Amino acid sequence: MKKKTFFTVLFLFTVLLNSVILIVSIVILKDKFSIVRDKCLAEHYVIASSLLGDMQALEQRGNSVEGNIDNVMRLYSRYLQGKGNGLAVAFSGEWIYESPGFAAEDNMIFPPDTGYSQERLVYMENGNRPVLCVYGSFPAPWQDYGLMYIGDLSDTIQSWRHTKNILFLTGAVAMLMMSFVLFQFLNIIFRPLRQISSTSAKIANGNYDSRIPVHGKDEISRVAYNFNLMVEQVERQIKQLEEAAEQKQQFIDNFSHELRIPLTAIYGYAEYMQKAPVSEEERYECTQFIMSECNRLQNMAYQLLDMALFCRDEMKDGECSVRELFMQSEKAMYMRAKEKKIRLSYALSQRCVIRGNMEQLLILINNLIDNAIKASRQEEEVCVSAYLEKSNVVLEVKDHGIGMEPGQISHIREAFYRVDKARSRASGGAGLGLAICEKIVQIHHADMSFVSEPGKGTVVKLSFPA
Repeated sequence: MKKKTFFTVLFLFTVLLNSVILIVSIVILKDKFSIVRDKCLAEHYVIASSLLGDMQALEQRGNSVEGNIDNVMRLYSRYLQGKGNGLAVAFSGEWIYESPGFAAEDNMIFPPDTGYSQERLVYMENGNRPVLCVYGSFPAPWQDYGLMYIGDLSDTIQSWRHTKNILFLTGAVAMLMMSFVLFQFLNIIFRPLRQISSTSAKIANGNYDSRIPVHGKDEISRVAYNFNLMVEQVERQIKQLEEAAEQKQQFIDNFSHELRIPLTAIYGYAEYMQKAPVSEEERYECTQFIMSECNRLQNMAYQLLDMALFCRDEMKDGECSVRELFMQSEKAMYMRAKEKKIRLSYALSQRCVIRGNMEQLLILINNLIDNAIKASRQEEEVCVSAYLEKSNVVLEVKDHGIGMEPGQISHIREAFYRVDKARSRASGGAGLGLAICEKIVQIHHADMSFVSEPGKGTVVKLSFPA
């Protein structure tokens, strides 16, 4: 691109420069010819006027003009000979005098036919040497006579050629300077493009940290800025894809691990019942464990189905009363809290309404309460409250249980993640509850945050737009 631009601009500059030089040379040549023409006309007029007086004097003395023309013209010829010019006199269509500087060519028509007009003819001949010819007839009664003045143009043309050569030499120097300046200028102009090309190659090789330095506010700088912005977007998308792939791989690993444990136990107990002699009491215990593990697998399947449904669903328009939500939640979680000997309390300071789906919100709040119950010890309390904060409706689930480390809080939304794996498996949890909660929160355009300290409990805060 740079090479093509360089040669194209250089070619156009060369054509333009040479055209200007040629036009200037032609103008200079015309000016020089005009000066020589005016000079030749002036000298022709002076010599013709003087010669006419001499001819009249000869006639008055009774002398023949034709016989004495050589003596009369010798003085004029001697005057012009040093300048390289010549004179000739014609009578009745024939030359009667030719100076040493006059040399008629074969293809020249001498003397020119002016039709006895006193108008002077000016023309150029280019035989052995270029000359400018001025011919004019005398007035009556000398109209048969004519004077030819020949002006030498060799010096004029030589001077013009010298000037022309200087102009073209100057143009050549200007072209070389222009080439150097243009090359440097294109280097500056195309430097960002080279940087873009180099950075693109690095990005193509996976180096997404490469950036182009942006200088100024011209079009190239805007291209560089937009390129950097594009790279940032690509880098962000790549990181998101890598994180999503890592999460999917982690989900598959965790899911495989969660399946392997109950399936191994079920297969082991079934094989034991088939091959070993067992009593009725042992058989009952084995079938109870198999049913328990099957129930856990069933719950896991239902939770996975809920996650898949929530990933595809959108929030259904409607208004959900928080008071009614708390009433239904209390009915559903009362027996669960009673089994663990946990005190469950609900607090609502004022009327609050959430835009959303009652069934999904009930699953959300009940999952959070169930987690709080699992994390709490007997005789402890789980508090559920609702209040307005600025323009948001806030639901809060607070327990005084085992709490979490800061590093655990960042992972609890991931599927199959458990803070206490042994306790969760014992209680039948698969680590999908908060993952489902996260999907419901996203559907309702809400925000879920956790505040927890080990041994002091956890506070889950849900913030819904009013």
